[in-house]
Amino acid sequence: MIEVAEDGTKKVFNESGIEVQEVYTAADVEASGGIEFIGEPGQYPFTRGIHKEMYRKRAWTMRQYAGFGNPVETNKRFKYLIENGQTGLNVAFDLATQTGLDSDDVMAEGEVGRVGMAVDSLRDFEIAFDGIDLEKITVSLTINGSAAILIAMYLAMAEKRGYDLKNLRGTAQNDILKEFIGRGTWIFPVDPSVRLVGDTIEYCAEHAPKYSPVSVCGYHIRESGCNPAEEMAYAFCIAKAYADNVIARGMKVDEFANRLSYNFNIFGNLFEQVAKFRAGRSLWAKIIKEDYKAEDPKSMWLRMIAGGGGGGLTFEQAEVNIMRGAYYALISALSGAQTMALCSYDEAYTIPTEYSARVSLRTMQLLTEEMGMCETVDPLAGSYYVETMTNQMRKRMEEVMAEVDKEGGIIEMVRDGRIQAKVSSQAYGMTRNIESGAFPKVGVNCYRVDKEDEHEVEFHEYSEADTKLQTDSLAKVKAERDGAEVARCLDQLSEDAKAEINVMPAIMAAVKAYATVGEMTNALTAVYGHYEEPIRF
Repeated sequence: MIEVAEDGTKKVFNESGIEVQEVYTAADVEASGGIEFIGEPGQYPFTRGIHKEMYRKRAWTMRQYAGFGNPVETNKRFKYLIENGQTGLNVAFDLATQTGLDSDDVMAEGEVGRVGMAVDSLRDFEIAFDGIDLEKITVSLTINGSAAILIAMYLAMAEKRGYDLKNLRGTAQNDILKEFIGRGTWIFPVDPSVRLVGDTIEYCAEHAPKYSPVSVCGYHIRESGCNPAEEMAYAFCIAKAYADNVIARGMKVDEFANRLSYNFNIFGNLFEQVAKFRAGRSLWAKIIKEDYKAEDPKSMWLRMIAGGGGGGLTFEQAEVNIMRGAYYALISALSGAQTMALCSYDEAYTIPTEYSARVSLRTMQLLTEEMGMCETVDPLAGSYYVETMTNQMRKRMEEVMAEVDKEGGIIEMVRDGRIQAKVSSQAYGMTRNIESGAFPKVGVNCYRVDKEDEHEVEFHEYSEADTKLQTDSLAKVKAERDGAEVARCLDQLSEDAKAEINVMPAIMAAVKAYATVGEMTNALTAVYGHYEEPIRF
């Protein structure tokens, strides 16, 4: 953003509200806080990366977001991506699954498999991951409201295939607080929802200690309207809320913190984004070490997936999104991400095609093979601009977190809708800035072309046949399973929820009996109720 004074002088500000100077020197680094937080790669406070050798030892995991229709079709896409060099899976689920509905529910009509894979029972996971080696290809589940159920399905599926859960790796998003703020696939009220997240952390710490049950997701809060510094700050506030929940149960921070992970967004100014991540790593390490008294350095790591936010893409001149994606991937590499999930150029329109997904995958592979991004650690370290901006971003994040604490904490602000209102207001302001041209967006408010010159994008067709296959499969599962055992498991789930004890053992038992997502969700909503969104003006 540029401000022009009456005398014609210009001031430039990044999205986080920090003024960008014309020239940076060592004096700016010193004035912003000096080099106290820089350190060395792999050492506290991890500003330069959580591993000593970073990409020289191992490149980032390439984990494209994929899933549509029924598990059969999704399995084909998974295998296509793996055959083309993808090293991890990031699973998209349809809205029915995300909101705890079965495919045959009247409320799911028209949505089954539309924006992700439909999942009703353990049988669907068995189909979706058939033929995929879960030791070589780690899996991330992008699921929140029904995350406890889907985590249980993944663990049960892996166990049934003979994998040792003590060694099983993978990740679930499972960040319900950001759903209340920025995305909307909630099911239960705030307090039992947070308790469910705590249940998964506690259960996995004991039974699947290498599995990451939570990926705190600043990504969607950023997409919903907050600025880059707020994205990190709100995510840290959310992570602290989950940590406080399980610590109150008697767990110690070093028993779970090393399996917390993060999902962050990338779009906007390159240097602001790089500084955001470098600052965030050191701030999170400081919080875990000083506030939570962690002793294990791995507990202090900010492990993250970052690679490009679909919110930065445009409908206009869609092919320009290929270049945007390349810059997003570059930022991710310069920032020290452990995993990339790069948006595809047609994602502003539709579910990515095989072609567009391959272009994104090749973009990441170019960075590892041709662009030198794996040759040295933290290549922008020592830049006067980057180090100054890193210090300034860290301070801005601390200011935002202090404001949240002053307002009663992130859970209280979510519960009464204050944080949702704030983020929505900022989204409106950004839209107005784009419409007015105050915030440049290539192809949207500058360098436009006539509609006739626009490149046509291939749309993913919604398949009614896939829907019928899914509902027929669900009917077959219900006919073949032991109905009495399902009923017993669902009753136990309700009883455990009423008693406010960890419900994951009961969910695991119900999953193994082939109870459905909708049936387990209904058992929980009978106890917890449904969330009602507060409306603030």
